[in-house]
Amino acid sequence: MRLDVKNVSKVFMADGGERTVLADLSFTVREGQFVTLFGPSGCGKTTLLSIIAGFQPASGGKVELDGLPVTKPGPDRAFVFQDYALFPWMTVGQNVLYPLRQQKLPRDEQEARLGRLLDLAHLQGCEKLFPNQISGGMKQRTAVIRALACNPRVLLMDEPLGAVDYLMRRELQEELESIWIEDRTTVLMVTHDVEEAIYLSDRVIVMSACGGRIVEDMKIRLERPRRRRGQQYHEYRDHLTDLLRASHQEGEDMPGEKLAAL
Repeated sequence: MRLDVKNVSKVFMADGGERTVLADLSFTVREGQFVTLFGPSGCGKTTLLSIIAGFQPASGGKVELDGLPVTKPGPDRAFVFQDYALFPWMTVGQNVLYPLRQQKLPRDEQEARLGRLLDLAHLQGCEKLFPNQISGGMKQRTAVIRALACNPRVLLMDEPLGAVDYLMRRELQEELESIWIEDRTTVLMVTHDVEEAIYLSDRVIVMSACGGRIVEDMKIRLERPRRRRGQQYHEYRDHLTDLLRASHQEGEDMPGEKLAAL
């Protein structure tokens, strides 16, 4: 699997003029990678993710999945929203089964897949509960495994843990990493949380505040499962924080390549 973003730009009309949100972005995501789009609010992260999902067209450039152009949504790209987007009239099990039923898979295959996913997300015994009967963390885990149900080529996540409190967010980061280690689906995630980007990612693509240009494509060379301590972890955190500050100041020099030896 190979996802290619090639010279993608996005221009919106605003107040009678043009506003460039993304300017000539290019990068590649390879199979099995966990890649994060990182940057301040308003830098175009979610816009780029929605273009990759096929929800809106680019103004220029193109997105390709295995050499084929992305022009509309498809089952090869699953999307996890910040607000869960679960069907409130369906149980946890019915929500997870919904995409499988849309594909008209055999019933025994659906049930086997459901059981594996519930086990993966530690939701065994919750399949008959409705969304209003479970916690925010359980809702988010349900949304993730529903997206994984049809074995997408790429899992796209837009601030998937942004709707929960700090402690729950840290716990869910660990659970999300555990699910990813087991499933190894290619992931492209949006966040502006420094710790989250480092903890979950193989690569962090840092975007500037204006024009959506790429400031740095940073590899995270930390063993999994991740630990939130140690000199190397803190150096990544400090460097990414410096980049985030600098991304607000167009025209200033970015921090040096002080992670080259990591």
